[in-house]
Amino acid sequence: MATVLFDIDGTLIHTAGAGHRAFADTFRTLFGIEKISSDVRFAGRSDRAIAEELMATHGVASSSENWLRFVKAFVPRLEEVLPQCQGTVLPGVVELLDRLKESEQTAIGLLTGNIAAGAQAKLSHYRLWDRFAFGGYGDDWVNRNDIAAAALAASRTYVAQSQDARSGKTNGESQRVIVIGDTPADVECARSIGAVAVAVLTGGVPREVLVATEPDLLLDDLSEIDDILVQINSVTA
Repeated sequence: MATVLFDIDGTLIHTAGAGHRAFADTFRTLFGIEKISSDVRFAGRSDRAIAEELMATHGVASSSENWLRFVKAFVPRLEEVLPQCQGTVLPGVVELLDRLKESEQTAIGLLTGNIAAGAQAKLSHYRLWDRFAFGGYGDDWVNRNDIAAAALAASRTYVAQSQDARSGKTNGESQRVIVIGDTPADVECARSIGAVAVAVLTGGVPREVLVATEPDLLLDDLSEIDDILVQINSVTA
């Protein structure tokens, strides 16, 4: 049995800055910050890590209360700005998901720094949300490796339940995991859970930077479907 975990931004979709814009608008509305710091990095990080660093940078208390206030305001704003931005589903994504869906030996999930509601908003906008049955999200975690562990736990639960539904009991198969993402953080968190790391160059990270992380497979984009399926089939063989 193989589990394939996808990052979202830069791997499945480009939102043309919708997430960053929603962050900025929310900080302006909630905390009076007219322009969020450009020194705070977004790529490869959890929403919680980004929000807490922005709070600290701008003198806002990084409290649980402020985090919950942020989430409550951020999600509706994200839903508003997504249609205003001219984003896109990245090459090969739909075709790859279609191919993976055909196999009963492959479970498809998410491993993303987005909070769950943000992930749902983005992927629903691009009509992809119902492709994923489970995931690990950035609601509670700052470190991507912790999100990876949560995604792995969710995948194990999903696989066990699926096997129960088909046969009345789990069949004892070992579960192997493939993580597909566009940043060094995706490769790192794949390694943290013992997963195969597939890196794609669709997120803007320079090739040499991703090469240095030594992924198991490096692709220009997800239209290189056969190369991905070889990795998955070698895992499930």
